[in-house]
Amino acid sequence: MNKLSLLIIDDHTLFRSGIIALLRRYEEFVLLGETGDPMAGVKLAKSLDPDVILLDLHMPGISGVEVLKILAAEKIRAQVLMLTVSEDGEDLIDALCAGARGYLLKNIDTEALVAAIRQAAHGETVVCPEMSSKLVEGVRNPGRKVAKGEDENPLSPREREILSHIARGDSNKEIAQLLNLADSTVKIHVQNIFKKLNITSRVQAAVYAIDHGFR
Repeated sequence: MNKLSLLIIDDHTLFRSGIIALLRRYEEFVLLGETGDPMAGVKLAKSLDPDVILLDLHMPGISGVEVLKILAAEKIRAQVLMLTVSEDGEDLIDALCAGARGYLLKNIDTEALVAAIRQAAHGETVVCPEMSSKLVEGVRNPGRKVAKGEDENPLSPREREILSHIARGDSNKEIAQLLNLADSTVKIHVQNIFKKLNITSRVQAAVYAIDHGFR
C-alpha cells in the first residue's frame, strides 16, 4: 500500500489531537508532524515534504491564506486542504485563489475527510458540499472582484469565452454545442487555458474567472 504523508497546521490543540487520533486508525496515512504555529508549519513543510497538509484558516499572527502564499513561493509540493469553521464565501474563494487544493469545514465526518485527503493527494480539487453553492454563487456574481484589462489577461478572446462557460459549469460537450465548435477543438482550448493559467482543474478555472470578473 502506498502511504500518504501528512502535516497538520492548526492552533487548536484539542482539534489537532482529535484529527491525529482519527487518522491513526488508517494505515495508509503517516503523520510526519503537527504544530499550532503557522510559520513553524512552513518550516516543517519544507523539511518533511508531506503529501498533504491540513491547514486551519484563521490563526494568530498569520492567516492560512498567507501560509498558502508562502508555501507557493517556497515551491512546496504538498497539496493543501483548508480545514476550517469559516463558512464565508470570500474565505473560500481567497483560499482557492491562493492555491488550496480543497476547502473543508471542521464538522466534516470521518469518511468524507479521509476521502478528501485521498482526492487531494491525487491532485483533485475538493470543496465540501456545504460550500459548493457559495462557490457557484461566486462564479455567478463576481462583484467583489475588479475586472482586469484584457492586456493583463494571457488568454485569447476565444479562450476567455470558453473560460466564461467553464465558470458557469458547462461541460466541454455543452460548450462545443453552444459555440458551434468540435468537441476536440474545445478540449484543446481548455488544455491551453489550463496551461496558460498554470491550473489543473475546472474549479481552479472558475476561481480564476471570479478573480478576473468573468461572467
